[in-house]
Amino acid sequence: MTVNTKKERQEKKNSNERKKNSKVYWGVDSASEVSKALYSCARENYGKPQVWGRYLGDKEVSKGITKNEASYLHDEGIKILLIYNHFQNATGYDNGKESAKQALKFANEIDAPNTVAIFADIEPNYKVDSAFIQGWYETLHQAKWNAGIYGDFSNKSKLSKALDGAEKNAKQHTILWSAQPQTKETSRKEAPDFKPDGMHDTKLYGWQYTIEAKNCEIDMNLFKQEMDESLW
Repeated sequence: MTVNTKKERQEKKNSNERKKNSKVYWGVDSASEVSKALYSCARENYGKPQVWGRYLGDKEVSKGITKNEASYLHDEGIKILLIYNHFQNATGYDNGKESAKQALKFANEIDAPNTVAIFADIEPNYKVDSAFIQGWYETLHQAKWNAGIYGDFSNKSKLSKALDGAEKNAKQHTILWSAQPQTKETSRKEAPDFKPDGMHDTKLYGWQYTIEAKNCEIDMNLFKQEMDESLW
């Protein structure tokens, strides 16, 4: 019988931790432009983000990402997750289609590649149906982009029911970024295990586990390694 020494057990533990960390990215998202001050705030208080979620196009509640901002993030070795929030009603096929077209227009203006995903921001108070999801997915898919959705995918939520009623391709291939459950804010090193609320047999690759960190205007996220191909 082989008896592991304390040193061997610690090395095994460290190896398991490295494997765990290699499968999940820690990141943030912000409605504000990523200035040097905001980046420094996030890094100094919580750790260096591996991913930063940013919005497409200016809106009252959010500043749209620019080419210069994208270059700044890339120079810092940070991947970008693209978010579209220029709607407050997520119902109707034509609405989903037109929202996707506008999202593509914004993405093309900053030279984002069509190898990544655009995430529709569907807030809990929005009306949502399967038709919108279908229009969103098909329009992006036809343009060779990946379709993503951010929102509450917990059991029996409006969004989960709408996704469950979408056609098979949209349900199986839309990339999901869950806003639930919410937990306490952490540093990158102390981030929780990846356990978002969501549906089985879907591409549930993202989890926003904390909204509105105390020290910086950021939210905190975890992303599975499979999300990598949908990041810029």
